[in-house]
Amino acid sequence: MSAEFALEGKVALVTGAARGIGLAIVEELLARGAQVVMADSGVSISGDTPDAGVVQRAAAILGPRTIGFADDIASAGRADAAVKLALERFGALDIVVNNAAILRDAFIFKSDRTDWQRVIENNLTGAWAVLAAATPVLREAVKSGRSAGRIVNIVSSAGLYGNFGQSAYAASKAGLVALTRVVAMDMARSGVHCNAVAPFAATRVTESIQPANEAQAEYKRRALSVPAAHVARLVGWLSMPGCSVTGQLFGVRGREIFVFTQPRPAARIVTAPLDELTPERLDAAISVELRDHFTDLKTDLESFNSEPLI
Repeated sequence: MSAEFALEGKVALVTGAARGIGLAIVEELLARGAQVVMADSGVSISGDTPDAGVVQRAAAILGPRTIGFADDIASAGRADAAVKLALERFGALDIVVNNAAILRDAFIFKSDRTDWQRVIENNLTGAWAVLAAATPVLREAVKSGRSAGRIVNIVSSAGLYGNFGQSAYAASKAGLVALTRVVAMDMARSGVHCNAVAPFAATRVTESIQPANEAQAEYKRRALSVPAAHVARLVGWLSMPGCSVTGQLFGVRGREIFVFTQPRPAARIVTAPLDELTPERLDAAISVELRDHFTDLKTDLESFNSEPLI
């Protein structure tokens, strides 16, 4: 294996690292030679009942090239502490994977402000805090002659398509897509790459789906059949020095890898001057010239409800 596609001597910080996709990512990075700080507060899928033992037990099983960090990464100063732990324990930081996520679903007309804030804080603010703490270290490492770091943010197709009752979760993941783009731009000069991955796999999020119809039940069955290791393999590649990709949005479902388009103008019209532009003329112009470019209201569950390749 060439050094460009190995992780010997690299140090990673992975959030949400003790279970599911996060744990699979840690195992992949370890298999490629990395050392890993596993950040996971051990909360439930709704972000309740933290349990420090979850990550400490996982790190103990995986061995001395890991260390657990059980604090809430979204709390003030905790992301800085996790980065500091990587430097103190392993002497460097090269890879950051933002995977930690919770959800508290409710239709918008039944949603609660506290639930909204908790999901945004964990899924988006926590990721921002990790990147704000880690990117200065990654920049300085490049200046000192270390190979440029890699950042991977785990997003969701719910943040691209939307899904019923997931205003907080979808908004947090859509925000993480935008954050990915900005970080890729901000870090381009230093050579640090930042990409996003929308996973389709057996996770606690998938397990929490409450099917409203037979089609959703079938989607859940199919998703739970997909091992998280496929996601981890793609994340591992994106973490390697030899990977030259940045600013992109991928999806992975078993052996299928998708690259998603990102929002750009799909069509353009030129309207009449403002003093002539009545609502009726505007309606007629848009209805005729732009309607064929409108996006439908399919959910991600509908769009990806086909048999995965495993």
